[in-house]
Formats: sequence, structure tokens, C-alpha cells
Amino acid sequence: MVLVALAIRLIVMGFLYQEQLDPDRNHWRFAYENGRLARSIAEGHGMGSPLFEDTGLSAWMTPIYPYFVAGIFKVFGIYSTTSAFVLLVLQAMISAFTCLPIYFFANKLFGLRTAIWSGWAWAFFPYGIYFPVERIWGTWLSTLLVSVLLLITLYLEESSRVWLWIGYGVLWGVTALTEPIVMSAWPFMTGWAAYRLYRRKSRWLMPLLAGTLALVIVVTPWFIRNYSAFGRFVPFRDTLGLELHVGNNGDTFHWHPRFIGPWHNDEEWKAFKDLGELEYMEREKQRGMDYIRSHPGWFVFVTARRFIYIWTGFWSFDIRYLAEEPLDPPNVFFCTALTVLMLMGLRRST
Repeated sequence: MVLVALAIRLIVMGFLYQEQLDPDRNHWRFAYENGRLARSIAEGHGMGSPLFEDTGLSAWMTPIYPYFVAGIFKVFGIYSTTSAFVLLVLQAMISAFTCLPIYFFANKLFGLRTAIWSGWAWAFFPYGIYFPVERIWGTWLSTLLVSVLLLITLYLEESSRVWLWIGYGVLWGVTALTEPIVMSAWPFMTGWAAYRLYRRKSRWLMPLLAGTLALVIVVTPWFIRNYSAFGRFVPFRDTLGLELHVGNNGDTFHWHPRFIGPWHNDEEWKAFKDLGELEYMEREKQRGMDYIRSHPGWFVFVTARRFIYIWTGFWSFDIRYLAEEPLDPPNVFFCTALTVLMLMGLRRST
């Protein structure tokens, strides 16, 4: 499975790698904010300047993937063709190796036949093939890590050995510093393992506390760095305010309005430079919250619309929208089918 998955990804990479080499906007398409942060690190300025100019230290992203990319830059050159190849090959390998935890947790939950189908399904999964070799980002590593964490959780519910729970907490910390959104699953997965120990009348409180403490110890240095750099508590990333305004501004033509934020709007980019990263994020947060307070009905409706979009891929069939997103119609069918299969699997697992 892993070898076939890797071969497919490398073949597709051969058609896509040149996207990283576009020199427009000073190589912006080469890993986007990840690439900018990595360049700053590789040049000895620390983790900063996530956009188009030198804007100082940043908490735009968590540190693991920018430092990973920076390591490649140090060895093979900043924005070089070799760096692009190395990073994309590594991402292809990371995606291919995800077959393994998928196979093993499917085997534990549903048996060998389902495990074989599941592993091969990931090997040929279109999103798992295309995106890891099209965009240099930490998503593919976090996908592998969360898959491993789910596998560990299924076995950890049978073990109260403290050192195993400590390792589990450390891995959660590493995953959180790769992609913080995974922390939304942490209380449920960890709580489930602890609850299963409780039901088995095994020791559960001490392992749970040890795992939680290990997680806290791993992420705390990053929190300290952010407090030292900005003089305020920034737990993982500082972009919540920007995301809040991107999603709540009245523009629903596209699920991600293009001209909200500093990426494609010169006025916003100037405000980002003038205010500084944290003050800009605070301003954006206030804008988003103000819009939500003044349009509560709109907020409820668009929240429901986003829920539907996440699980079906459907945002709009407006002709102008489809001109920008021509692959949405087949994607709607594909995503909806995945959701139906997911619900069937959940029912079978209960």
C-alpha cells in the first residue's frame, strides 16, 4: 500500500512541482506563509515576516512545519528547485505512510477485510494524492500524526501504564505545534481512553494527569516565546481575529472572500504593516465581532451554510462562483458520498 501510494504521488508531483517555482510576488506560491516564515528562520531572523516584507517576529503559525521547511532551505537553498523537490517528496512519503495507521486502526475496529480496503482507499484517495504534492503545508504531517494518535488511543484504553500516557501526551503536544486545530479532538480522544480505563476498573486518573502534563510541557516553550516576543499571552497562533473577520463580513459570494485580509488587498496590507501583526489581528477580531453582533440572523444562517459546505462541498452553483471553482460540482458529489460513508461507518462502529 505504502509503495503504491508513494509511486502515485510522485508521478502526480512530476506534473505539479513547477507551481512552487513561480517567482511572482517573490516566490509567494512556494509554501506561502510557511515559506516566508521558513525563509526568515533560515536567514537567522527567527520566526517572522509571514507575508511580503520584513514585519518582525510572528505567531502566524505554530513552529514545527516552518522550522522543518527552514531546515530544508538551509541545506538545499531558499526557494530553490532542489528544496521544492525534497519537500514535495517528503510530503508524498508522509501521505503514503498514512496508509499504515489507517490500516491498523481499521483492523482493530472492523477487522482485516475492512483494514485492507481502508488502506488501499487512502493510497488512491484523490485529496491525499493531489494536495500533498501541490502545496507545501503542515496538513499532511498533522494528518499522519492524528491517525497515529487515534491508533494509540484504541490501545491506550487498555493500558494504565503511566509512561505510555506520557508518550501519548508528548505526541499530542508535537501534533498541536504542527496544526493546533487538532486540539479540538484531544479532550474527546483522551477522555475516551480514560473513561474506558475507568469502566474496566483500572487506574485512570494518574495516567490522564501524566499525559496532560506531558502535553502542557511540550507546548509551554512556544507559549513562553510568544509572551516574550509580544508581551501578551498567545497560546498557539495569533490569527483568530483575522479568520473571524474573513468569515463574518457580509460577503458570502465565496467561502473565503478574496479581499478581506492582507493577501490581496493593498490597503489591508498597509494596515498590517502600520499596526503590527498582533494589533492588526485585534482590529480584525473587533470587526468580525461587531458584524456578528449587528447581524445575528445572518451569522446563524451562514454558520449553517458553512456546516453544509464542510460535509458536502456545496457552497454555490452561481455561474460567477463556478467560473472561479469549476470543479465544485463533481466535488460536491464526492464529498457528500464521503459523508454518507462516514455516517454508515459510525453506525457500524457503535
